[in-house]
Amino acid sequence: MTPLRSLPILSLLLTLSVASLAAAAEKGPLWLHPDTTPLPTDKLGPFVRVADDILVTVDKEGVHRSQDEGKTWQSAPLAVDIPFEVSNERALIYTSEGVLILACMNLKEKVWKWNSTLHDADPGTTLPTYAIRSLDEGKTWESPIKLHDEWSGCVRNMIETKDGLVVFTAMRLLNNPGRHSVLTYSSADGGASWKPSNVVDLGGQGHHGGATEATVIELEDGRLWKLIRTNLGVFWQAWSEDGVYWRTLAPTTIPASSAPGQLLRLKSGRMVLLWNRPYPEGEDTFPLSGGDREWSETPVSNHRWELSLAFSEDDGTTWTAPMVIARQKETWLSYPYLFERKPGTLWLTTMQGPVRVSLEEDEFWKQANGTTTGK
Repeated sequence: MTPLRSLPILSLLLTLSVASLAAAAEKGPLWLHPDTTPLPTDKLGPFVRVADDILVTVDKEGVHRSQDEGKTWQSAPLAVDIPFEVSNERALIYTSEGVLILACMNLKEKVWKWNSTLHDADPGTTLPTYAIRSLDEGKTWESPIKLHDEWSGCVRNMIETKDGLVVFTAMRLLNNPGRHSVLTYSSADGGASWKPSNVVDLGGQGHHGGATEATVIELEDGRLWKLIRTNLGVFWQAWSEDGVYWRTLAPTTIPASSAPGQLLRLKSGRMVLLWNRPYPEGEDTFPLSGGDREWSETPVSNHRWELSLAFSEDDGTTWTAPMVIARQKETWLSYPYLFERKPGTLWLTTMQGPVRVSLEEDEFWKQANGTTTGK
């Protein structure tokens, strides 16, 4: 592979049957890789570890803290000074300076006005993106900072660079024609203020059209690298020197369904990528959806029956062959979150689908090592 990148963007589209996006078949049993183990919790995440060895996650129900590695949780409301409901598409980080930052959309402000005649969003469509920070490990929270009003379908992940810059991915709905674009927000002061990047716009049309749901990681040379969900059969990639300007953009040769990936830099230095490939393993076709400018301008695979994993030891230049981690026919297993609970032990959860497993990096690296694909 070359380098390069919930619910769906529109929550009501979850009512679309998977059978309408793929060949009719009975829902199969959930298969999980035999070298995974169940998590002690069914919480979605994302998870972070704060001081005093406490795990924290935040969702629409509130802030949850665990002192026993996720076996039990103590919960409290996310108390902020405006009506607020945290979206499932969110990111969480605990910085090197001890600041806990949440980035998400506020579902209390969601207004969706898609015009199926124009294949565009009417004025008034909004789903704002916010960042909220806590200086006491999630016990209390400052006032949410609104970053933009436009509809934003997803926040995939947030990182802190070696220089202390906090960066997270976001989206912004564009019009004429209706489509999505991606951007990042960066903070040099621990989330007290944020700077938007330029938007990456690949064109297209439809309520799932354009560039969507990017995941970001820092390369060893200090550049930031973004993998972007597209309807073009592969992830696209973008690079930034500073987290503000994304001036270099290109396709990858990583085959990908119209679904987001998730990148994580592990303590070992390796990268890991979780994503949905366009076809079931061993096959080379899958029914297409879109192509009508309503979902998308381009017909695209929405295959999400399998979730795959790959490693890279050379900053995404080459990747191990994909390994299927979870499979369930006629079901969506997608929108993964990754958390390195301790060095080499990964928690994997999915927003779409019931995947809640732990896996050991060394075991999966041994299985994957020796089979790589490259540029």
